[in-house]
Amino acid sequence: MAFEQRRIRNFCIIAHIDHGKSTLADRLLELTGTLSKRELQEQVLDSMDLERERGITIKSHAIRMDYQADDGESYVLNLIDTPGHVDFTYEVSRALEACEGAILVVDAAQGIEAQTISNLLLAMEQDLEIIPVLNKLDLPGANPEAVAQSIENLIGEPAEDVLRISAKTGQGVHELLEKIVERVPAPSGDPDAPLKALIFDSVFDTYRGSIVYARVFDGSLEKREGIKFMATGAEVDAEEIGFLRMSMQPTAKLSAGEVGYIIGSIKDVKETQVGDTVTTQANPASDPIAGFREAKPMVFSGVYPTNADEFEDLRTSLEKLQLNDAALTFEPETSAALGFGFRVGFLGLLHMEIVQERLDREFGLDIITTVPNVKYRVLKTDKSEITVENPSNMPDVGKIDSISEPYVKAEVITPTEYIGGLMQLCQDRRGVYINTNYLDEERVSLEYQLPLAEIVFDFYDKLKSISRGYASLDYEYMDYRESHLVKLDVMINGDPVDALSTIVHRDKAYEMGRKLVKKLRELIPRQMFDVALQAAVGSRIISRETVKAMRKDVTAKCYGGDISRKRKLLEKQKAGKKRMKQVGSVEVPQEAFLAVLSMEE
Repeated sequence: MAFEQRRIRNFCIIAHIDHGKSTLADRLLELTGTLSKRELQEQVLDSMDLERERGITIKSHAIRMDYQADDGESYVLNLIDTPGHVDFTYEVSRALEACEGAILVVDAAQGIEAQTISNLLLAMEQDLEIIPVLNKLDLPGANPEAVAQSIENLIGEPAEDVLRISAKTGQGVHELLEKIVERVPAPSGDPDAPLKALIFDSVFDTYRGSIVYARVFDGSLEKREGIKFMATGAEVDAEEIGFLRMSMQPTAKLSAGEVGYIIGSIKDVKETQVGDTVTTQANPASDPIAGFREAKPMVFSGVYPTNADEFEDLRTSLEKLQLNDAALTFEPETSAALGFGFRVGFLGLLHMEIVQERLDREFGLDIITTVPNVKYRVLKTDKSEITVENPSNMPDVGKIDSISEPYVKAEVITPTEYIGGLMQLCQDRRGVYINTNYLDEERVSLEYQLPLAEIVFDFYDKLKSISRGYASLDYEYMDYRESHLVKLDVMINGDPVDALSTIVHRDKAYEMGRKLVKKLRELIPRQMFDVALQAAVGSRIISRETVKAMRKDVTAKCYGGDISRKRKLLEKQKAGKKRMKQVGSVEVPQEAFLAVLSMEE
């Protein structure tokens, strides 16, 4: 039986990483009786081991709770959990679309961070009711008064009205539940209109295919009814529908305002894309819910098996990962240095790190990844335009008219004492200064426009080390801009190694080339002949190092005697080394391919 629409509350929790979002979700589940003490474990909605270890939410989750309010009424609370990391902004935006309210969780010790503001702005764009909450009151370093004041400056909620809670101990969580019932509006929507349901997440089950998590806006859906996905055009029957509790609970009908799951015989997660609209085949809606877009990878990296025999295993593993992660893209590619592998597209650096970790843990694969790079647009001299994801596909210098690269708008929130170092970092990374905004006496927001290629390397690590871990970063894609970019090639004994090629700004090419060959000289083992390491831009060599040959002392057996005897032995050795250099090949160790990532002096 469908629940009364006026007693449904759909809400989400938005917060920066490690501000206590998953812990608060645990307390809500415990207080509403959704979970017994026996079933409870920490971060219960974070189902992946990786999510638990890192203390972050990677996939969004949803759960339905029944709550008996102090006014005696029963309510259904649908918590739609969202990821907090910048790479998953699109997932966050679609989850927010499915809600009417948002709990803004801010750490009482750390204060407002960049991603908090980013997700808060997304929530305000959707016109959600914002309930600000100060968490971690039990920490000795908590400063609730100052942080409450900064929340008032940000959203206008009076500082004294900001709820003060501790998700760990449960203090103040009951008051929060009452505030959700009181302030979050009931969902609007016409139960008699044609079905319109928004997909905010989908997961893949080996036995049942793709399972869709959806919020019904208009109309209703009954079991076994024919449904259609408006963006992809796929049509299936809704074999099972139901609510999302700790396990899936089947029901006969989902009505306007409700959140639940839909199972059809959908074999591919690509047919059930986040942000798509579900409608019925018999009485379809005239237009989909606005805002759908396909998740576009922004960072690309080559992924190769260390053992060539594992190529097919790698393909199978990537296909399985793609079933659960529609944003992951890959295509086969070959490298002269690394053999057969795949060019894999990721949403961002964290996404890339997590995919690598999952390939290692879940599938036991030993892989090499090349330097991450972004997608460039190249205008050739014949006025045709191509996109380049792999530096080795860059056309010859003579055929290039111009190269454009993606820019992002970055916001860095930092304590005031680190402003100088962080501004210097952004300047060094070709940043364009936009604005400085003081959030309170101790925290400041810096806005810059930065090339995405400058962020994907080690920008985040540098940011954290300069600010001793206090600064936070958020960025959003802006546009493509023309830049003076060149392809930097690395040659070992005159042969270019495609896996070490990178695309860099012309002004940085010399410094980068010098550092790279210096690093390689340390990593490549000595041979019986000299190995020349060169960095080149086009046909111009810009830096060179030599790995000196190992040398056997062939004159050791000569004691005394004529110099001509020694010279003859040395000449013979020299001729042998020359012959060896022509036929000898240099084994490049795996760590050399990661040298580009750690080129600090």
